[in-house]
Amino acid sequence: MNKKLGVFPTMVTPYTKEGKVDYKGVEALVEWYWKKGCDGIFAVCQSSEIFFLTLEERVNIGKTVVEKAKALAEVDRTRKPMKVVVSGHVSDSFEDQVEELTAMSGIGADALILISNRMDIANTTDEKWIEDLHKLIEKIPAYMPLGVYECPKPYKRLLTKKMLEACKATGRFAFIKDTCCDAEMIKERIEVLKDCDIGLYNANAQTLLETLRAGADGYCGVMANFHPEIYKWLFDNADKKEAELVQAFVCMTAFTESLAYPATAKYYVNAHEGIKIEPISRAVDCNLITEYQKSCLAQMKTLGDFLKKQIGIGE
Repeated sequence: MNKKLGVFPTMVTPYTKEGKVDYKGVEALVEWYWKKGCDGIFAVCQSSEIFFLTLEERVNIGKTVVEKAKALAEVDRTRKPMKVVVSGHVSDSFEDQVEELTAMSGIGADALILISNRMDIANTTDEKWIEDLHKLIEKIPAYMPLGVYECPKPYKRLLTKKMLEACKATGRFAFIKDTCCDAEMIKERIEVLKDCDIGLYNANAQTLLETLRAGADGYCGVMANFHPEIYKWLFDNADKKEAELVQAFVCMTAFTESLAYPATAKYYVNAHEGIKIEPISRAVDCNLITEYQKSCLAQMKTLGDFLKKQIGIGE
């Protein structure tokens, strides 16, 4: 993988009314991301409800995403294929982690993402985290590019400079999903990573433009499940004066993450984008999507459409 790949939505998992994974819905979402101009997909992540999926489901979802993304790229060769990165890294025990990561490494994804709080689970020292990292990656096939995701669940383990340097030294890492939500810290991380092939992807909308201008490699976050084409425009046009207006839009609308996500994302693409999936979630009660929440999402859609017309996004 290369740096500067762009926009990676954190993919949600559709379910049938019976609560089973809806693989037709998975394919429909992948196609929607493609049509919206996404550069990649982060599948089998927290937005995908990984802590509520069996290993078999995680593997099958990842396979479906990889295969659909490849099929779309074969039909339309006018643009680069979407990169697919996957995680599914949830277990506590070392043996179970090796099993799940080995399984996920065989599905054909472009990178396998480790969750930062799964090494040194007790959160003791950088040294222990690095020791666990080396122990784990020795068990992952050497051909597999790796990444790290600072997943907020069950707790957020932010990468220190020492931990980043350790990742660099292995020569195996390509992708960091940054969730620190701190522009100055991100700039420090960009400086650490400037002389290597590890791309840093900001998950935080509120700091996005500032960090793109500082050298961040793209956006990998929740809100690309609502209006990915706006994030794609911002990535491609960060130096334009209109980018300040687009940044203000993504800053304010990203506060809808506090609603009943990820059920809200499924409701939104069904109600406003024509993607026929259920708003069912294993992580949150979809009944929490009240009329108030639906109204907030509808107003976000109205504002987004107005912005796109004003700026010429999607024309």
